[in-house]
Formats: sequence, C-alpha cells, structure tokens
Amino acid sequence: MARAQQPALRVIGFLHSGMETAQGNTVEAFRQGLAEAGFVEGRNVAIEFRWANIQFGRVPALATDLVQRDVAVLVAAGGTVRAAKAATPGTRR
Repeated sequence: MARAQQPALRVIGFLHSGMETAQGNTVEAFRQGLAEAGFVEGRNVAIEFRWANIQFGRVPALATDLVQRDVAVLVAAGGTVRAAKAATPGTRR
C-alpha cells in the first residue's frame, strides 16, 4: 500500500544577535506562542535558528542565509531587524 506523501513543513527563520545559551526563556516563550496559535515544531512547522553569538558583523550573513532558505516567516530578534529587512527582497529600505 502506498503512503500519502507528507507535505513539507513550513519553515520559520529565527534570527538573534545574542547567544543561544542566554536566550532559553526567549525561545521557550516563542515556541509556546506558536503552539498557542496552532503551530507545533516538528508537527506542522520547522524552525531554523541562527545565532550571531554577539558577533554583530555576522548578522547580515545569517539573515541572508535564512532568506535563501526560503523561510515562510523571518523573526528578527535581538537587534537584527535592519539586517533581516535588508536581506529580504522586495522590502522597503
């Protein structure tokens, strides 16, 4: 019996200038908010995290990487909004 092909998960990009180890509460709150809206990581959405680890010069490249992954949504946290906006085609600068 052939199985129905599972649809690909929508991907959310999460960009932060800080260190992952210091942002546990932020990430947990983010996941909880998504779950409350019906989005559960691994079930109907995937999250791609990018951390600059306080190396602010890395933020533009990390933003570009997420945009090139064709994420459905890009969350810019920790002072990364300008880099995310600059990396996103079709946005006003």
